[in-house]
Amino acid sequence: MNQTFTKKEKIKFRHVDYAGIVFYPRFLEMLNDLVEDWFEEALDRPFSKMHETNGIPTVDLKVQFKKAARLGDVLTKKLWVKNLGGASILCGFQFEDENGKTCLEGEVTLVNVVFTEDRNNIKAEAFSEEMKKKIENYEL
Repeated sequence: MNQTFTKKEKIKFRHVDYAGIVFYPRFLEMLNDLVEDWFEEALDRPFSKMHETNGIPTVDLKVQFKKAARLGDVLTKKLWVKNLGGASILCGFQFEDENGKTCLEGEVTLVNVVFTEDRNNIKAEAFSEEMKKKIENYEL
């Protein structure tokens, strides 16, 4: 059975601007945290190990801001796979407030890359079959 990867996050003072709502770049940091947690908790590929030889940069990002999130709100952040390529993943994401209202939604494309020891050369590298099977569990 395929599933979404889901995490909760409470909006803290560090997330908000003078108006008391989430400053939009903080939403993107929350998205990056969600991707990092997904790789570590669901795919067993923590960034701390992966980034010794590989990376998973964002190459495309589409975001729609639907509703303000405020200090103290608890958001449910969801991530799922829309398309798995040889070296890329197109993910959908949605952040909802406690009433189920969407605050943020969109798509992010990630590419699996490998780099040389000196980190001067980076190129796309296909996911292993084992990794593809793990990722496919989140394909909706």
